[in-house]
Amino acid sequence: MTRPRFRVGYLDQPMHQSFLDTAAAAPELKVIRLSLADGADRIRAGLATCEGYYVQAARDELPLAWHATPSLLAALPRLLVVSSYGAGYDTIDVPACTTAGIAVLNQAGGNAEGVAEHAVGMMLTLLKRMPEAQHAMRAGGAANRGAFMGRELAGRTVGLIGLGHVGRRVAEILRLAFGCRVLVCDPYLSAAECGARGASKAELPELLAAADIVSVHCPLEAATRGLFGAEAFAAMRPGAIFITTARGHVHDEAALLAALQSGHIAGAGLDVWEREPPPADHPLLAHPRVVATPHTAGVTQESRARVGRFAAEGFIAAARGEALPRLVNPEVLPAYTQRRLQPA
Repeated sequence: MTRPRFRVGYLDQPMHQSFLDTAAAAPELKVIRLSLADGADRIRAGLATCEGYYVQAARDELPLAWHATPSLLAALPRLLVVSSYGAGYDTIDVPACTTAGIAVLNQAGGNAEGVAEHAVGMMLTLLKRMPEAQHAMRAGGAANRGAFMGRELAGRTVGLIGLGHVGRRVAEILRLAFGCRVLVCDPYLSAAECGARGASKAELPELLAAADIVSVHCPLEAATRGLFGAEAFAAMRPGAIFITTARGHVHDEAALLAALQSGHIAGAGLDVWEREPPPADHPLLAHPRVVATPHTAGVTQESRARVGRFAAEGFIAAARGEALPRLVNPEVLPAYTQRRLQPA
């Protein structure tokens, strides 16, 4: 007997047309588009027919009712795979999925180039004091060019928090293009593994004390939530620059503002926020030594095309019974496999 097609539901818009194009070429898949305008009952009924849920990754862009939480999972008995739109999976309760025998996939690496370029761009912008100069020009106070004396990235020490897909590419750019010394704090990698990726492993206190620039590239999890608060900012070198293209809540926004106002931190590049987008009157947005973007580091044509294709390929692998790419919760495999082999 031919196994029924693997149904995948998503809400409103996929990350990129590449998701639909790749899925359409796989006869094993049937993609179901649902709309927030349909109402909760119709959405829930549609998802209940699906083995896959392609879920938006930005927590503030998706209504909480459609986050992959225990309450939603309980209403979706057929669900086998939840896959996020991007590398992040803030909208997915991974332990709850594991308990339910549901595999969680993300698209790690798909936007690494875009995010890495964005992070390095923020470093250059802040070292050259472009935001301050622009602010002064608009206020008519830029007559003294020496007041905006900048620094060069070449030869500086940069500390990376996390050396995954993005961190590794940032390290490569810094090392090859600018001759930087790269330190990394990553509890999941050995010193040898860090070395193979072009960085020297360091504990967080050592990194903060030595780095001219600290750039955050770790996921948001229990161990990283609030990692950068008042104590961490105080431990950074006077005049250091702070960059984050990772996730909001890894850094404390009020503590960062205080460190900027005191002059201890020379500048900050922020692509992620506690609330996204941040309110227009957020004090960090008005600060002349802050470069701010609304979580757009990975929003490039190339990155979105890759992550859309990656997501479709993950569902195709699930439909074919193949190894699941970019599996977030590998401990789920025994339960997932058992559930997948049950009669449809």
